[in-house]
Amino acid sequence: MEFVDTHCHIQFPDYELDPEEVIKAATDDGVTKIMAVGCTLSDSRAAVTMAQNNRNIWASIGLHPHEGSKYVHDHGALQQFHELASKPRVVAIGETGLDYHYNHSSKQDQIKLLRFQLDIAQEHGLPLIFHIRVAFEAFWPIFDSYKGLKGVVHSFSAHREQLDQILSRGLYVGLNGIMTFTRDQRQLEAARAAPLDRLLLETDAPFLTPVPFRGTICQPKHVVETAKFLAELRGESLELFAAQTTRNATTLFRL
Repeated sequence: MEFVDTHCHIQFPDYELDPEEVIKAATDDGVTKIMAVGCTLSDSRAAVTMAQNNRNIWASIGLHPHEGSKYVHDHGALQQFHELASKPRVVAIGETGLDYHYNHSSKQDQIKLLRFQLDIAQEHGLPLIFHIRVAFEAFWPIFDSYKGLKGVVHSFSAHREQLDQILSRGLYVGLNGIMTFTRDQRQLEAARAAPLDRLLLETDAPFLTPVPFRGTICQPKHVVETAKFLAELRGESLELFAAQTTRNATTLFRL
């Protein structure tokens, strides 16, 4: 069986494990494709470098909504970010979106930074990785003002209403270790209801380590545990679940 971790941050400078060892451990467990996802200019650069030096790694470049106030007025940084989009093995834009839970940046700055990245995605024909937290109502009008966008709602932990909105727009749903430890039955109901051909697996490493590895640093190989849990939850064979989610990832991101 083959698995894809469509979202991790093993290129972060403070990632506590050796990335080379982590990549090998993932490959040994069948996780043959890994996406390193950027949240700042510097770690987007690091993701690109890691992808260019490892045949199992692809890069997504992104400026996280938390960083909105830092970047929207820094035109030099925005230009440097723009230039990254044409680098080899860059297959997506994101992590981008809106986060109205923490509001580390103003809503206005978050929206400006989101639109900047939506424009780049359209220019380069790249899919997007969206971080949406307590902000779907604000996000959809922005998304709907663009034509032809593709992507995934990362770390989905909402309910059926939000799932239906995501699916109606042709987006994918990214599921990670949250599903293995959530006590919110409505989240699990949504995970069961999502069509298999719209699901992607992810870890968000070093965060959200799944059961039974809670308390350790998350790494890409742990995507297999999430896959086992979800396959059982949905009443599907692991072989089918792995094959379809891998197909989804390779199709969306052209891996």
